[in-house]
Amino acid sequence: MGCRVVHLTSVHYAFDNRIFHKECASLAAAGYDVTLIAQNAGGDIVGESVLLRALSPPHNRIERATKTMWQLYRAALRERGAIYHFHDPELMPVGWLLKLQGKRVIYDVHEDYTGTMADKQWIPRSLRGFAKFGVTACEQFFADRYDRVIAATPTIAQKFKSPKTAIVQNFPWAAELVCTSEESYGAREPIVAYVGALSNIRGLREMSEAVRIAAKSTPVRLITAGKVTAGADAIATDEDSNGLVEHLGMQTRPQVRDLLARARIGIVTLHPTGNYVNSQPTKLYEYMSAGLPVVASDFPVWRKVVDGAQCGLLVDPMNPAAIAEALVWLLQHPKEAEAMGRRAQKAVLESYSWEREAAVLAAIYGELLPKRAAAL
Repeated sequence: MGCRVVHLTSVHYAFDNRIFHKECASLAAAGYDVTLIAQNAGGDIVGESVLLRALSPPHNRIERATKTMWQLYRAALRERGAIYHFHDPELMPVGWLLKLQGKRVIYDVHEDYTGTMADKQWIPRSLRGFAKFGVTACEQFFADRYDRVIAATPTIAQKFKSPKTAIVQNFPWAAELVCTSEESYGAREPIVAYVGALSNIRGLREMSEAVRIAAKSTPVRLITAGKVTAGADAIATDEDSNGLVEHLGMQTRPQVRDLLARARIGIVTLHPTGNYVNSQPTKLYEYMSAGLPVVASDFPVWRKVVDGAQCGLLVDPMNPAAIAEALVWLLQHPKEAEAMGRRAQKAVLESYSWEREAAVLAAIYGELLPKRAAAL
């Protein structure tokens, strides 16, 4: 049996793509004995050679920050791991307690959490500045005390001055979402696909309105897959939208692959908030890996990817008419759109695949383990 490593999350879905399907699965494939402690109403299970230790889902945020966190800490100690790798800013104190127990600890920073505080609807507006200050202070205090900080993007990494900081980007497995259907691109339905959490600041209203505008010029449908976040506008029903908008809810990875195999366009028009402008949205790279042309927000970081690969059109995410114009052009120029999709797929293979990032992650683990434990 390999060296035991334990991943911890009190917030994320147990089968989160980055945590479970990428990091945990990659480490298990490399020979590590991997346990993930996370919320899961279905109890303990084993999947992809990863043992999931289930926490009971809390009823609210207060319970999550108290009862769930204490349960997670006790479960973590019982695992007797060589490395503990946690994924939520609220677990920074837990990471420190594990360090005081002599454990090796990694803080995995998925987002610019200080940048997200201004958009948290559940935090009273008058308190968001204090929340931002609190997260910043905690990250500055704890970061040097952990063995590594892993940032999901170069922009996030810049916040941490410690030489212990590394970057493991959230790119897709190169082949996971590749279409295996024999149906040609031009024969597909005129579907625009959105995969991921749905909220107002993620462009829910503008996407829906853009499809309604585009439908005046060409057949088109928007199909979304993901969780609708609290405070978001209600997803239109088929009756409300005349069949133009369909919401599938949470989907498995094979279901995501099947949706993208039916689609002609992948859309990601997040609003220009401080956090999103400098983000690297996973869905952008997933669309590219599936061979889809993209319609994306015109942010400098995204422009470098999309223009660099010549794989889509950039738009003002606040302008439904501009989004609609891009959708219409791609749907009415299928040969050009298909060529964009092929270039997108090539770019993922060459520059944006998880296989490359998995090697970086494995190297980080190798550095942290004593030689006798690293010899798996």
